[in-house]
Amino acid sequence: MIAATTAYTLLNDGYMPLPALSLSAYRERVGEELGRSDWIRVDQAMIDAFATLTGDDQFIHIDPERAAKTPFGTTIAHGFLTLAIIGGLGPKTVPPIEGAREGLNFGLEHVRFVTPVPSGARIRALFTLNGIEERAPGQIAKRLGVVVELENQEKPALVAEWLTVSLVHD
Repeated sequence: MIAATTAYTLLNDGYMPLPALSLSAYRERVGEELGRSDWIRVDQAMIDAFATLTGDDQFIHIDPERAAKTPFGTTIAHGFLTLAIIGGLGPKTVPPIEGAREGLNFGLEHVRFVTPVPSGARIRALFTLNGIEERAPGQIAKRLGVVVELENQEKPALVAEWLTVSLVHD
């Protein structure tokens, strides 16, 4: 049987489990970076799939010829695609809390789309622990600062604060 903290991190094929941190270790890391994801490429196929899934087929996302005539010079990813990507990067980058059996998305605050992500660009996410608190017995809420960087760009693509809840057991 897989331990709960290991199962928590085995979300996608090919990713090694992250070592869990105790709640006290987490409390000591408030204000510190918890991790940086690997770089991932946001290609046109990903953008097109997101457009199909959401129905957001604005030309700036899916029509390379028309998008080439805009100030961006190419198609750009949807801001919400960039935001959605952090949902997959977080569990691969942020260590789980010891004893966690589930992690839940509780929402976002202060989301800003700072710089468009051109098709073909690479992005990564940096996660900082802004706060941690026990909401109820066995429910640990984390406030994660998230910055999505664009490779070779000074300004980020996105900044946000992500709220998560970990369900832990003794």
